Amino acid sequence: MSKPEHFSVSRRDFLKTAGVGSLATAVTAVGEAEVAAQSGGVRAVGPGEVPITLTVNGKRVDLRIEPRVTLLDAVRNRADLTGNKRVCDRGACGACTMIVDGRTVYSCSTLAIEVQGKQIRTVEGLASSDRLHAVQQAFCDKDALMCGFCTPGFVMATVALLEKHPNPTPEQARRGLDGNICRCGTFVRVMEAALAAGKAVARG
Repeated sequence: MSKPEHFSVSRRDFLKTAGVGSLATAVTAVGEAEVAAQSGGVRAVGPGEVPITLTVNGKRVDLRIEPRVTLLDAVRNRADLTGNKRVCDRGACGACTMIVDGRTVYSCSTLAIEVQGKQIRTVEGLASSDRLHAVQQAFCDKDALMCGFCTPGFVMATVALLEKHPNPTPEQARRGLDGNICRCGTFVRVMEAALAAGKAVARG
């Protein structure tokens, strides 16, 4: 039997071929996006700044941001509401927790452009005039904070918990606060504050 032919491709030729293939794919993708936009499909936005409107703590906030900007960055850097903190910046610790349409979200992992038309609540929107929200008061009374970075997220998670379970059991409280981390280890006091706030809310 004759030996099979061996093909020899130089490293330079291989890289040229790979580069041309990648370029062709990119051009095709851009072309498809333009066709979709012209044919009434999903309209592409960006990459530059675009106008968006958010409703934060019941107030309208008009911003110009890039579509890639997170809700946390939009609220902290553009709306000057710095209560909720950036800690892990990857949706793992809960310090940035906000309430959007009644549900807690990690604002560091939520695009601001995606929550237009929704009700966004931050820790700044809880107190009324000179009176703290029941959850904020309970956190003070029970000394449920140390460095304070995680506190706004815990407070917002507790507010959402009490809106779902006005007088939660310890198990419901643990589940409701499960997505938040206190690196100082103040979990016992946080639980005490959550349960105390629940009792205060139940009493009215």
